[in-house]
Amino acid sequence: MKVTLSALDTHESSFTPLVVIELAQDVKEETKEWLKNRIISRKKDGGAQLLFRPLLNKYEKETLENQNLYLVGASRIRLLLGAEAVGLVKECSDDTMRAFMYGTRHNFKGFDDDNDDFLTMAERQFIIKHELESLRARDEKMIPGYPQAKLYPGKSLLRRLLTSGIVIQVFPLHDNEALKKLEDTWYTRFTVKYQPIDSIRGYFGETIALYFGFLEYFTFALIPVAVLGLPYYLFVWENYDKYVVFASFNLIWSTVILEVWKRGCASMTYRWGTLVMKRQFEEPRPGYHGVLGINSVTGREEPLYPSYKRQLRIYLVSLPFVCLCLYFSLFVMMIYFDMEAWALDLHENSRSEWTGILLYVPSIIYAIVIEIMNRFYRFAAEFLTSWENHRLESAYQNHLILKVLVFNFLNCFASLFYIAFVLRDMKLLRQSLATLLITSQIFNQIVESLLPYWLQKKQHVKVKKKVQALKADIDATLYEQVVLEKEMGTYLGTFDDYLELFLQFGYVSLFSCVYPLAAAFAVLNNLTEVNSDALKMCRVFKRPFSEPSASIGVWQLAFETMSVISVVTNCALIGMSPQVNALFPESKADLILIVVAVEPCLPVPSQPTESCFCDHSAEATPTRVTRGLQVDKPICSPSGFMYLTLRHPP
Repeated sequence: MKVTLSALDTHESSFTPLVVIELAQDVKEETKEWLKNRIISRKKDGGAQLLFRPLLNKYEKETLENQNLYLVGASRIRLLLGAEAVGLVKECSDDTMRAFMYGTRHNFKGFDDDNDDFLTMAERQFIIKHELESLRARDEKMIPGYPQAKLYPGKSLLRRLLTSGIVIQVFPLHDNEALKKLEDTWYTRFTVKYQPIDSIRGYFGETIALYFGFLEYFTFALIPVAVLGLPYYLFVWENYDKYVVFASFNLIWSTVILEVWKRGCASMTYRWGTLVMKRQFEEPRPGYHGVLGINSVTGREEPLYPSYKRQLRIYLVSLPFVCLCLYFSLFVMMIYFDMEAWALDLHENSRSEWTGILLYVPSIIYAIVIEIMNRFYRFAAEFLTSWENHRLESAYQNHLILKVLVFNFLNCFASLFYIAFVLRDMKLLRQSLATLLITSQIFNQIVESLLPYWLQKKQHVKVKKKVQALKADIDATLYEQVVLEKEMGTYLGTFDDYLELFLQFGYVSLFSCVYPLAAAFAVLNNLTEVNSDALKMCRVFKRPFSEPSASIGVWQLAFETMSVISVVTNCALIGMSPQVNALFPESKADLILIVVAVEPCLPVPSQPTESCFCDHSAEATPTRVTRGLQVDKPICSPSGFMYLTLRHPP
């Protein structure tokens, strides 16, 4: 018998809570009742048809400090119908990847009417989030009880509630039992082993799993460089100019590892069913504002903002500000070189043990200043990018990443390029690279992992004491979990994690030929990074919502750009080396021409081939092989997701 949404019961008294909604303390009762009705109402009436109840009942609210916390869940059938609506792709019995459909649910591997594990926890919470975000204003002109919170037809209710301060936050709950199992196989025992990437994906979603997959892959990819660097460092330590072999190896390594990663990434996301998911239309981001009008593409009523105003803000404000920051970074760099010259003069005059140690102080100070400047600039870049008023979240992220990468690249690597190609002091280059790399790694471990963990432990103790004072007839376990998690910090995404790896890749691929231990220190850092990041995800931050991802996104292009710069840099270093210069004692012009001629012949990263999203009317015949997968029939889900059925070619 066909099951429809209208047949589902939305008044189950007991359900598994998946998501928590926290309201402001002074929210009016009519607003709470309106929000509850919109969440539990049937889809045909404009609701989300989910399950909803307060964390505390009336008696418990009188006993405890009033907490405007509400739990959201869904019945099993509602989640399956939601999986069809969002276009989740699952593996069929014939080994093809197809969009899940409730009517053909028995054709999918692992599905059973009595099996609740067909949808992962991350997928279930993603469905809840999708349904909450899909709640749209209908005839309401304002949020009940808040006339200043205006609404218009088609406006996202959740986003308006968040921007109006009525809803404080919405976050998914941890599953303590599943989390404990994941921790036991992930980071509780410090051993060198493969990470449980599929389990991470099942609990946190594809975006987080891809980051940890890339971190693991990059760490293993660094091992050949570290193995080559150790004997190179030991036997050629004092001769700073014998780096031609190592630089030549870096040329090939920095390109090959990215090509291999693309294939591995495609294989993973195909198995997860996200390789072929694609949104046709992206909703306006929450901070986007403008004059209310009709979008000519979607036909929906939404804020409209002239493109020329955005361009004026970018070119007349943002660009000059970025240039000013770059100039300030160069100014700080020149101060660093003055400090280096002062320390060197002091050491040459006294030749004492203390002045020998003092030689490293300018580099350490400069490394710490770089990290501080990077963080201050990040806040400024976020403010400017938000002020530019980009309509789409993807456009916002692209502009933010571009600003941050340009500044971080110049701030972190300008001094190294200056030493290598202007001063041509390979001894100072080795010292500066070692100090910058090691100091930044220690600083990041403290700021990103140890400090948040310490603060979270203190908060945990406070919540424990508060819960112990409760009466025995209150569900203290669930109350403690929700209150503890709502006080946790919010995980802001993988941006900072990828940025750290990007800079590390730059240190290793650009100049590790003059400091061969760079890769070895990077490997040691990443082995601890895996565990500290895992601890951070499981115990320090709130659980993030899952986001389907087919790749690491724009970071793939960022790493490939760094790889191209690495090829150019290593070619220049090879051309500067005494060994190569000895081959052309008479004519430097011949050497320059050879370096310029050889450089285009070296391998550079190719652009990833995107999946072919065909027209709806396309025939169900194989079109072409994409990333080793054969494309069959294109399908479009009701929610606007378009995907293709893929299978391995015979």
